[in-house]
Amino acid sequence: MLAAMSQPPAAASRDEPVIRERGDACPGALRLHAADDGFLARVRIPGGLLSASQAAALAVAADRFGDGHLELTSRGNVQLRGLPDGCGAGLAELLDGAGLLPAPSHERVRNIVATPLADPGPVRALDALLCADPKAAALSGRFLFAVDDGRGDVAALEPDVTLLGPDAGGRTLLRLGSARDAVEVAEEDAPGAALVAAHLFLDAAADAGTRAWRVVELPPEHALGEAEFVRRLAASGIAARYVPDAPRPYAPPPAPGMHADALCVLVPLGRLTTAQWRTLPGELRITPWRSIVVGGEAPAVHAGLVTDPGDPWRSVTGCTGKPGCAKSLADVRADARDVVRRTRGALPVHWSGCERRCGHPRGTAWVDVVATPGGYRVGAPGRPARHDVPAPELPAVLADARIDPDVVKK
Repeated sequence: MLAAMSQPPAAASRDEPVIRERGDACPGALRLHAADDGFLARVRIPGGLLSASQAAALAVAADRFGDGHLELTSRGNVQLRGLPDGCGAGLAELLDGAGLLPAPSHERVRNIVATPLADPGPVRALDALLCADPKAAALSGRFLFAVDDGRGDVAALEPDVTLLGPDAGGRTLLRLGSARDAVEVAEEDAPGAALVAAHLFLDAAADAGTRAWRVVELPPEHALGEAEFVRRLAASGIAARYVPDAPRPYAPPPAPGMHADALCVLVPLGRLTTAQWRTLPGELRITPWRSIVVGGEAPAVHAGLVTDPGDPWRSVTGCTGKPGCAKSLADVRADARDVVRRTRGALPVHWSGCERRCGHPRGTAWVDVVATPGGYRVGAPGRPARHDVPAPELPAVLADARIDPDVVKK
């Protein structure tokens, strides 16, 4: 009997308590990460919101200090790679001048994803509260807020604190982790309530003593409760109502192409040159699905960026691979590009350079292509894995891959 593929570690449910034995080493704009291709900086872009001048500054930083490319992350942030040792001060000065480092002590905790086509006001309000709150600086660089306009797109990304709404009555739901229940507050109180939720998590993590980075890592006896959340909101002057079995709407990410007066541009594998970046004018919104939303009339985007909703790149994701990652066993990006060029297939495929499967989309409705010492392993839910597949044979193997919907976990 064939078993369903296991979920990647980042998405798997946790049967054992998570005990962190070290501090969070998540990279930032000030804490650079040493990679095989040089140092890496991760610039938090709350809600993916970039002014035209901020977007221009990131391109200058990539050209001046990096390898001339920008990378989009699964949290709507931007990474610069190939940075030389000793560039930190110059990079920080450039980013600070563009308003991309409003609170250096908090720069790694400004993790906010947001519905790309929604009102940016709640994101800006939440970011301002986070940056002004000393306690919030203790959050890990992995803790995630989602500001969802009610459609359910970013709420599906397993955030630690979700703001969902407002509804027609001007009320917003707040959900803690993956809880079934939620708390309802007035729209204008939602950003403040999210900060109260972050304080609740930090207190629970301190009591647990396990150095948890995210809500899902808290031991069951220290799980966050809506009753305590409501009590804390009241103490903060925020009126709240407990909502059992709260709604869970779902909407897919915006497809490449026009959406009313905005254009969604998909970036294959989340990596683009500064020349490509500069063809996207005005204010930008970076999405958690490695695409960019541009307002106004559709620009003539650079070759290699995707605006066709039927393009096969829409269903392909991947990790960094070689040469950027020392743990990778293959140049997965080059191999992925070759397969897409040769097949134009539309199977959802995630490419991984090693067993860590970094950046894997949530759920299991994906064909996994994982580099191993003997070649690639190709697996799909409900089908036997193929082992040690050479890169030239991948198009034929993937053409034979199918996903059994009966064993897929959404």
